Amino acid sequence: MRDVLDELARRVANGETVGVGTVVATFSSAPRSPGAAMLVGPDGEVTGSVSGGCVEGAVYDLAQQVVAEDQPVLQRYGVSDDDAFAVGLTCGGIIDVYVESINEKTFPELSDIHEAVRAEVPVAIATIIEHPEADRLGRRVVIWPDRIAGELGSARATDAVVDDARGMLATGRSGSLHYGPDGQRRGEGMTVFVNSFEPPPRMLVFGAIDFASAMARLGTFLGYRVTVCDARPVFATASRFPEADEVVVDWPHRYLAAQAEAGRVDERTVVAVLTHDPKFDVPLLEVALRLKLAYVGAMGSRRTHEDRLRRLREAGVTEGELDGMASPIGLDLGARTPEETAVSIAAEIIALRWGGRGERLTSLDGAIHR
Repeated sequence: MRDVLDELARRVANGETVGVGTVVATFSSAPRSPGAAMLVGPDGEVTGSVSGGCVEGAVYDLAQQVVAEDQPVLQRYGVSDDDAFAVGLTCGGIIDVYVESINEKTFPELSDIHEAVRAEVPVAIATIIEHPEADRLGRRVVIWPDRIAGELGSARATDAVVDDARGMLATGRSGSLHYGPDGQRRGEGMTVFVNSFEPPPRMLVFGAIDFASAMARLGTFLGYRVTVCDARPVFATASRFPEADEVVVDWPHRYLAAQAEAGRVDERTVVAVLTHDPKFDVPLLEVALRLKLAYVGAMGSRRTHEDRLRRLREAGVTEGELDGMASPIGLDLGARTPEETAVSIAAEIIALRWGGRGERLTSLDGAIHR
């Protein structure tokens, strides 16, 4: 819902009632992940997507029905022999979409959630999407790390869901949880969708060169909070990297160590070392390879790579730690320009994140979305 939250908050603040469809579960090859959302405004305008186009028409009609009847609906869309080309995902996947009517009365916490997301404060929404008692459908509790708002119909159910949702929020996961009707952990009957909003992951680009500019631009496009860092103030300027969230003048290894000490990097953080200079690269990689990060890549030729490995081993970096380094950085796309090289680095980051192989889909069989 993050990508439509600004528009949803704007419409609700203007007194509108909006139909909202949210992907709450996926099976097989689904194009959008849980949490993807689509809005249908009272003027008929659509924002967002739940399937990349396969079932948007059906969700559009259902959203208008839900707003008119003020009754949420959990709907499954998939492919069968009978309706493969009527309402379904031609890619073969199945998605569950929860459609609800949202306005200031039904969702009074929305403005607080919007403010928290804009301030990069973690917050999660837990909504009952299945329950044998109709009046509990759509009840929600909003969970911050230090407080909650709302309840799910009983203290037992609320406590159980808040405990589990806080765990999902800590790891940035969204998905459905199943309980007994009153929150029993071994029971069945109540399904709760937890939509987590965590601060965007960080991309740290070291080396204020032209490749870093392209990398910052692409990192921002992919949703990262991008920092460019270099020890040379004449190169590390905001005017050279207008699309970075911040430009820092500091020694790279000192900056990264300080960020780690302050708890400002985590397992979602990606690091691109583009400095091309061993006096920066080696001490920086010594720090980076000993942290729990999503990705550590270092630019350079194969000759530079071999020299870098030798220097890191001499500095005491273990073989296991070296295995975590992507060097030479990026996938083999035949890239030449800074922009093409940034795409190859981003492709490697995406492949590692989702378990992709970086091969042409035309040469592979099986599901596209894993």
